Amino acid sequence: MDQDVNLGVTMAVTQADLVYLRQTARLGEFPVVYRVHRQQKGGGFGDQSKHPFSWGVLVYVDTQLARINSARGFGREWNDLARVEVWLRAQGFRYWWTRNDLEPVGEFQGLEEDDEEAGTVENPGSNFPDPGTEFGY
Repeated sequence: MDQDVNLGVTMAVTQADLVYLRQTARLGEFPVVYRVHRQQKGGGFGDQSKHPFSWGVLVYVDTQLARINSARGFGREWNDLARVEVWLRAQGFRYWWTRNDLEPVGEFQGLEEDDEEAGTVENPGSNFPDPGTEFGY
């Protein structure tokens, strides 16, 4: 939850809310897929020591960031970006941003010393792209 506070998430919506928000031109066009600490412990990825992260989705509602929650009130989580893509397209989104503040940048096998600086970000902060004033479809 602290991560959402740091990113400026001010509310939560459910999948069922998205249709109404889009119809009333309150839903931003670009959701943000972001890396989160896993809260759900079921499925084949139940060992959190091996798989501590999953993906969550934020949407802009009236220019404010909202986390997508399940109908039960818990944050929706996906273990695979391909599944998030399928879900986003099913919800009518064509474009989205992806953000990963939790895993190290540039620490891959075979990374040369000269390439280390190329993959670093000085200050990821909580700066999201400005949703602008265009809402709806």
